[in-house]
Amino acid sequence: MSNRPEHTEPTPWPERLKAAVPTPLRRLVGHELRIVLSLALWMTRRQHGVDRTAGERAYGHARGQAPIMYGLTFVCVVEAFGMAVLLRDHPTAHAVMLVVDVYGVILMIGIHAASVTRPHVLSPDALRVRQGAHRDLRIPLALVAAVRAERLFTHEPADGVLDLPVASTTSITLRLTEPVTAVGLLGKRREVTTVRLQADDPAQLLATLKEQLTARSADRHHTGAN
Repeated sequence: MSNRPEHTEPTPWPERLKAAVPTPLRRLVGHELRIVLSLALWMTRRQHGVDRTAGERAYGHARGQAPIMYGLTFVCVVEAFGMAVLLRDHPTAHAVMLVVDVYGVILMIGIHAASVTRPHVLSPDALRVRQGAHRDLRIPLALVAAVRAERLFTHEPADGVLDLPVASTTSITLRLTEPVTAVGLLGKRREVTTVRLQADDPAQLLATLKEQLTARSADRHHTGAN
């Protein structure tokens, strides 16, 4: 009998890297990459995750935050210019702050670009709700018990409720028959049965969503009757 140890396949390097890097850090890096990708999509006037050939429809949610984001970007540019003047006699500090300030400007623009290029998506069987590059949740239409227009400007944390405000505002509330799992920016998972979201044109999204829910209900009754 041989005493040689059994040969085992080496663990692929992506799996080793995944095990070595904490989940929050990996998700933060992924978030930054999504922001960079969103900038590229924005410049080419494309949208992420919208397949119109499959009957999917996109509903934007970035309009309300545009003035705020452009204002913050302007402040970052002014700050960068001010720091460049103050540190003009300190080359090393000036170089470090320049990198930080440029990154800040790119981040501000990228956050808004992510909201523009990652709209809510309504498909024949699901509603994909998003909040820029931060949140992405697919809700099967079969689980939607009720949907209504509800404009809210304050959102107190509550169990089972997921708020996706834009400029502190949500305009549509979904009630679900069963919980769905929402994953946070750093990987925290929670079960939610109520989702509140914002849309640039909530009336249009609400009307189309109700139309699809009604059609699905009629199909179920027709199938049951047969």
